[in-house]
Amino acid sequence: MAGVMLCEPTELYNILNQNRRFPRLSEPNYLILLDARTLREYNESHIITARRIEQSPTGEYLVPDPEELACVRYCVVYDCMSSSLDFYDSEEEEKEKGTSNCFLLSLDAEEGTAARHASSLQQFSRHPVLVLRGGYKRFSACYHFLRTQKILWMPQQELDNFQPYPVEILPGKLYMGNFKQACDQQIQKDLKIKAQVNISEQPATLWAEEGKYLHISVPDSLEADIFSSFSTICHFIDTQLDLGAVLVFSSLGISRSSTVTMAYLMHSFQFSLKKAWDHVLKCKTNVRPHRGFVKQLSDWEAQIYGTTITDVSEPNY
Repeated sequence: MAGVMLCEPTELYNILNQNRRFPRLSEPNYLILLDARTLREYNESHIITARRIEQSPTGEYLVPDPEELACVRYCVVYDCMSSSLDFYDSEEEEKEKGTSNCFLLSLDAEEGTAARHASSLQQFSRHPVLVLRGGYKRFSACYHFLRTQKILWMPQQELDNFQPYPVEILPGKLYMGNFKQACDQQIQKDLKIKAQVNISEQPATLWAEEGKYLHISVPDSLEADIFSSFSTICHFIDTQLDLGAVLVFSSLGISRSSTVTMAYLMHSFQFSLKKAWDHVLKCKTNVRPHRGFVKQLSDWEAQIYGTTITDVSEPNY
């Protein structure tokens, strides 16, 4: 079986906001998001694109289409506020442990619903089924702008036109995106962006407050020098993170912005290049610094640590 794992709110946020030519939410085999709360709670508000888990007349949760589960990349289940994968299979097992029926019902309603359902789904999935840590309560507190009352997301055009947010590199602090997102005032407001780092050649419309905008004009070419700006950028981000969230962006949010973000993680969080690369790639699955920038990141690693740690000749770089 594929297994069951906890999923942090920032992981689900990034899953929802992956983007290639179109938002990845529009791909039929990308994400199944299941809400295990009551019908009343679901109708009041739920996470975008979530469908409520259907129940039988006897109250048992029903398994979605097994063929769909077998093909989907992510299956995420959430309830009100699960914080662990613990659940109890039966009242008899609880009685053996000396647990009261009252506690068991409370656990079913609040803590165990998502984990129990995820456990029943894992046999149909090729990937681990994810349970949202903290449930809807924690996720909606962090990302209120991704809540909705919409029950049906049927038209393909609607999903194709979904506007992804910048991915979250450091929860609530550091984001990485593209030029369009940087110029969207609502995105800046929702993410509480207080400073921007622009690595594209084109100046952006400034929504951040005066004095909290850094523009390093770098062409996306093999000959471009970005290494000489790493120290300036890292110092700027460090200073601004004490005041609020920072958005790093480039034209497409794939090469230059990811290069700078990795350089920052290496500088301020003591990441090796490999660890920084893996972290950013997990946050945004289509990042791809070109070879010239990879070489400069390797030089940056050598300058920070006094030696080269990551072998950038590997095919993955």
